[in-house]
Amino acid sequence: MKQLHYSSSIVGTLLSLLCFFGGYRVHGGKIIGPWIPMFKGVDHSVSTNLPANSADQLQVVHAIRVDLLDPDISLYSSPRIANYSVNSRETAGYTLKDFLRIHQLQIGINANFFDPSQYNLPAGTPMVVSGLAISQGVVVSAQENSSHSASIMFTTNNQPTVRFTNWPAASNVGVFTAVSGEYPVLVKGIKAVRSTSGIHDLNPRTVIGVSQDRNYLYLVTIDGRQDGYSDGAYDDQTAAWLLAFGAFDAVNMDGGGSTTLVAQDSTGVPIELNHSSAVAGDQFGRERTVGSHFGVFAKPLPGFINNVVALPDDTAAAVTWTTLAPATGQVEFGLSTNFTDSWELQSMETTNHTVLLTNLTAGTDYYFQVVSTSGGSQYFSDILHFATTNYLQTNELFAVDSDWKYTTENLDGINWSTPAYDDSSWPGSGPGLLWVDVRAAGPNPAVTPKNTQMPADPNNNGFPFGTYYFRKHFTLTNAIAGTSLALSAYVDDGAVFYLNGQEIYRLRVEPAPATIAFGDLAISYPCSGDATCVDEFWIGGDAATNLINGDNLLAAEVHNYNAASPDITFGTALSATVPNAAEPMLSFNSAGGSIQIVWSRNAFALQGATDLTGPWQDLPGPIVTSPYMAETTNTAQFYRLRR
Repeated sequence: MKQLHYSSSIVGTLLSLLCFFGGYRVHGGKIIGPWIPMFKGVDHSVSTNLPANSADQLQVVHAIRVDLLDPDISLYSSPRIANYSVNSRETAGYTLKDFLRIHQLQIGINANFFDPSQYNLPAGTPMVVSGLAISQGVVVSAQENSSHSASIMFTTNNQPTVRFTNWPAASNVGVFTAVSGEYPVLVKGIKAVRSTSGIHDLNPRTVIGVSQDRNYLYLVTIDGRQDGYSDGAYDDQTAAWLLAFGAFDAVNMDGGGSTTLVAQDSTGVPIELNHSSAVAGDQFGRERTVGSHFGVFAKPLPGFINNVVALPDDTAAAVTWTTLAPATGQVEFGLSTNFTDSWELQSMETTNHTVLLTNLTAGTDYYFQVVSTSGGSQYFSDILHFATTNYLQTNELFAVDSDWKYTTENLDGINWSTPAYDDSSWPGSGPGLLWVDVRAAGPNPAVTPKNTQMPADPNNNGFPFGTYYFRKHFTLTNAIAGTSLALSAYVDDGAVFYLNGQEIYRLRVEPAPATIAFGDLAISYPCSGDATCVDEFWIGGDAATNLINGDNLLAAEVHNYNAASPDITFGTALSATVPNAAEPMLSFNSAGGSIQIVWSRNAFALQGATDLTGPWQDLPGPIVTSPYMAETTNTAQFYRLRR
């Protein structure tokens, strides 16, 4: 692996910024960065120290302070995985950025220790969590022994309890969220100093703490293992940082390469705040997949423009917001942050604003910004993001047990993945799953259906070949603009997929632009090493542009994890998703003296008339969200939706 180093000039720049923004020095050479508001109830500080000599540690510390009394703050931890099983399938492994993106959190940090702890496992890999973990009142991992038993537990209103040794396990009654670490580093304001070996040695740190009055939560990372940037911290140094930030009790969570702190930007993109040693030490800059996360939901900081909400549909989106004083309203938007479009200015000044954007493209990401003018001053919201939906009809093209042609010949330099290539000389074919497993104990019975046994490599001590090639023709009859493919694959270990000769997806192999050749090895493996869980992914956009009506070819090359791996497996189901226009449903319900009007789609404005032929007018607002309560009258009232 290539090692990425940070020069001392970066630290000098950091120190300059700390001084500029009001950082202050405390005992021991620490420069504590100011608390900068990030979200409502959430502040961020970046700190470092000034080593007195070359033997001292250089440390860069990121801290998040969360106001637990803020009514808009919610806490969240990794939930149970589908098909949950104790000590087998407890959580789904994700990078912290993916965890934030999936759950739409604003702040996230890694939490409990977990297994398996290899780098770069695929998203969704089943994992087992160490110590107590509770998500939204549901026990994800029970405290089963004294290991990893330092727990922080929260009620539904975010009030914390710290148990420095949660063994015998405390009752979970009333606990809504809980995470656990290996041991406390700060107990009632006193450093819990341990040894300086093993986990207590100089390491990157993830620490979670609370203030004495229990009003504040601290999420802290100390970067390490990066010469010239940050070395890491011992337990007593970690405790000293937490004390400086205002913590009274604190727990050492999973650190090392897992140490990661991420925040969501205004467009919904997760940004890494610290410099993870795993990312810095990986030649492709990949973040580690971890099995336990802790996150915070928070609202944006208040300003003149507030409560900005986008309600997208397929080809339209309603954008609503409020202003502190009557103001005009306009929305600028486009496919990037360099806005190319703006909606007609709403010149009537009001405090509640609604703009209906139309003629958008289905299934597309848009960036937008709200602009309001009041009293001659112009105000802008953050740059935000929404994605239009795409109503789809899904048709299965072939199932996982369909037939494939395969070969083990070296095809480097041969255009074998195109439909025109002649595979009649390939030695094998058969239905999926296609497999090899030469373990003395026999194949894993959980890998199913094992339909076609392929040959092993006689020149590799009877182990499987390092690479197997697969081809399958399929017919598509309704390909139109926006058509995409959905694959549900069982692959052990890694693969590259091709559509009509064009590479479309890499799974557990070196990422592009690296060239994948015959005999190259996969960089990871599925689940616990066997194809017992499905890899699901979509192929759309530019990757699906060479999908045609008629004959198409899906091809794959599957690579083993190492030369002595005793098994290899391949099979996939394929479906096509085609855009499908769907009309909104409008319905009426009687509710006392009012009529409740309900509709099924976003981004439609409600219109009313006293005659079926009109004139039709937007209801004041306009009204773009369902339901709407209409008062009954003695005259006929008609309603419809418009874009």
